[in-house]
Amino acid sequence: MLAHFTRAALAAALALGLAGAPLLPAFAADTFGAGDIRVETPWSRATPGAAPVAGGYLTIVNTGSEPDRLLGGSAEISERFEVHSMETVDGVARMAPVQGGLEIPPGGSVALAPGGYHVMLMGLKRPLAEGETFAGTLVFERAGEVPVVFSVGALGSRTPPMGHGAH
Repeated sequence: MLAHFTRAALAAALALGLAGAPLLPAFAADTFGAGDIRVETPWSRATPGAAPVAGGYLTIVNTGSEPDRLLGGSAEISERFEVHSMETVDGVARMAPVQGGLEIPPGGSVALAPGGYHVMLMGLKRPLAEGETFAGTLVFERAGEVPVVFSVGALGSRTPPMGHGAH
């Protein structure tokens, strides 16, 4: 039943005192963290057949007063895990590893999303199927290791799967 609530509706219900504490844990699986770093809505896309790579997407929030850096990580479904940037120049998309880590400014956030910064999962051990989840770990300069769970959405999706940050 909670899956039918939007974040705004839940926030309004909580503000009005209409919702009780038992409803809150349903959103907890969307957020992970350590220290001043909060990781929201990690997700990926289903992959076709023998695709060797997949992208990973999420939002990182730094609630602290010092910058932090996403240095890299790991995922149970891939041999390598890299943080990449993506830009389109003259109609050509170019991806490259982020050298020195991706800075997360103090009191700010950085979205890793299709068409921009993202995680590259390389050397996939198996195809990713819509509806499944897989474990990963993000490594930050200050916050250290942050275990996360990625949800897998539809092939080619540009938004997180329903029920995972898309309430």
